[in-house]
Amino acid sequence: MTTDFQNGRDALGARLRELRVEAVRIPGLLQTPDYARHTLATAAEFRRVEHDVDDAVRARVRRQEALYDPDKTFRFLIWEPALHARTVPPGVHAAQLDRLMGVIGLDTVDLGVVPLGAELRRAPSHEFWIYDRRLVVVETIGTEMWLTDDDSLTTYERAWDWLAEAAVHGERARRLIGRVRASLGAV
Repeated sequence: MTTDFQNGRDALGARLRELRVEAVRIPGLLQTPDYARHTLATAAEFRRVEHDVDDAVRARVRRQEALYDPDKTFRFLIWEPALHARTVPPGVHAAQLDRLMGVIGLDTVDLGVVPLGAELRRAPSHEFWIYDRRLVVVETIGTEMWLTDDDSLTTYERAWDWLAEAAVHGERARRLIGRVRASLGAV
């Protein structure tokens, strides 16, 4: 990740009122420092770029302070397979799942999980972030697109709404995450 990328995201976050995220992996705003460290190091290796992982982890954790700002709202929809993906050591994975269960109930955070087997009005596609109603950031494996036109905003809002119908929240989400956590055994 480049400094320009990080600065751009920080500037967006400063003005943010509502963020909606459809995630195919654990979003950075919800990651523990150890989970972020593994994720960022792997991303740098995959992309074959030099990257100061420790600086990136500190920046990621610093951005998480926004989760506690009463003037902001964060709405996450995470596909259940993201909870199962074992991309980090078991202890790090377990702590990450504990962190997800811990954000359920925060006044500023709505965490929904789309369970395996849920009836869907649309198929899974790719990760995207809707910043207020002014920008959609679409993340793919090789690029990131920043979309501001009304047609794109409308399309991604509809995609969000359709997926939200299938998500579980609150205690149901906590139980689902807890089952995944229990599948790791004692770590």
